Amino acid sequence: MNRALRTVAVLTLGVLVLAGCSTPGGATPGTGATGATDPATVTARGVGTVRGAPDTARIVLAVQTRDPSAEAALVAASTGATALVEALDGGGVAAADRQTSGLWINPTFDQEGRVTGYEATNEVTATVRDVNTVGGLVDAASQAVGNTLRVRGITFSIENDSDLRARARADAVRRAQAQAQHLATAAGVALGEVLTILELPPGPTDPFRQDALAAAPVEPGNQELTVVVEIAYRIDG
Repeated sequence: MNRALRTVAVLTLGVLVLAGCSTPGGATPGTGATGATDPATVTARGVGTVRGAPDTARIVLAVQTRDPSAEAALVAASTGATALVEALDGGGVAAADRQTSGLWINPTFDQEGRVTGYEATNEVTATVRDVNTVGGLVDAASQAVGNTLRVRGITFSIENDSDLRARARADAVRRAQAQAQHLATAAGVALGEVLTILELPPGPTDPFRQDALAAAPVEPGNQELTVVVEIAYRIDG
């Protein structure tokens, strides 16, 4: 009985080993079902960059107040925010281009960890369509709310950058094509048909370029747009 069981076990193991060595359809590993291999390729990447003058600014301003009473701190911050909005309105910022972007009230503490009062912050974000007025708007806001004003950030952008981006994309394609040709020539091969063209996300860049950023005046400078393109060619010969 034991001999019969050992014989069956050996035969079963032999079947498993043979099955593991076979390949479905008789295909060679590393190829498709038809035995075809992937084509040899040359892949190159090009970076296109253009610059343009920003036409839009985004400014984030806040009023920050302190008081032993939470209610009093909040009222003071709200009153300052109202004056801030009036200053923006007087500077030509449309109601649709400004909004309350944050409202906070937090306790303040002394060195012993005891609550000494409360700090309230009312934040307003505005989109400015005329970048030449940004410095004047910040000055007007400062005059309206005094030392409670906090400038959280000023960034510049191009509202419609489609034309600039198209130029950068075309430049990136030309550079990728030239690099692919250089690689092929150095390798002694010829470029065949284009297999893929991909637009890749560019690396992190500064939101704007400028020589100086002071409370007033503010210089928008030039914004840089970058497009990265990758092209893969089939190798002929």
